[in-house]
Formats: sequence, structure tokens, C-alpha cells
Amino acid sequence: MFSEQEAVQFSYPPVFETGFTADEIQELLSLIQSGDPSSPSSGSHESNGLVYMNQDRKHRRMISNRESARRSRWRKKRHLADLTDQVNRFKVEKRELKNQLGLIMHQLYVVSRENDLLTYESITLLHRLSGLHRILSTTPINNH
Repeated sequence: MFSEQEAVQFSYPPVFETGFTADEIQELLSLIQSGDPSSPSSGSHESNGLVYMNQDRKHRRMISNRESARRSRWRKKRHLADLTDQVNRFKVEKRELKNQLGLIMHQLYVVSRENDLLTYESITLLHRLSGLHRILSTTPINNH
């Protein structure tokens, strides 16, 4: 089939998506090219290589999982910080709204008192006017 030298001459770009290192890809190519599973190189050496590859995959997966968990914890921490900031902004807004409400309530009280005084003054003036009308209606008009 292929000689060892020909196997090295493949010029495929490295494929990192598979998770294999360049050495592992080279080892797999040599296994594929040897073709004869009963050859002396296909014994425990191949199974050791596969065990190593499985362990290496597990190790890379463990590292990937740790990194994913770290990112997840960071996102949760960032989200909590964002929510805390939002709570603080809402507290400030609530305090400002309470202050505005207090000012408006005070203005309402002042206007209400002024309205009461004007109402009292209006009633008083109506009574005086009514009294003047009575006086005028009882007095005879002199025509000179």
C-alpha cells in the first residue's frame, strides 16, 4: 500500500475540530495504512494508543467542562451584579418618587387650605350681600 515515507507526505491541513493532535492523526494514518491487523505493530501497541487517545479525550473533555462551568459561574455572577445594580437604581428612583409625592401632597394641602379659606370668604360675602339686598328692599325709594 503506502510506505512510511509516503504517509508523512500527506499535506492535509490539521483538523482541530476532531479533537485529535497532529501526532494522533499521524498514528491513525499509520494504522489505516498498515492494513494488516495481525502485523507485529498492531498488538498491544495499538490498544495502548487507543487507551491513551480515550484518556486524552476524557482529559480534554474534563478541561472543557471545567471551563464551561467557570464561564457559567461568571455569567451568573455578572447577572447577579446586574440585578443588584438594577435594585439599587430602583431604590434611588423610589426615593425620588417618594420625595416628589411628598412635595405634591404638601402642595395639595396648601391649595386645599386656600380653597377652604376662599370658600369661607365667598359664603361670608354672600351673607353680607343678602343682608344688603334685604335692607334695600325694605327701604322706600324717594322720588324727588
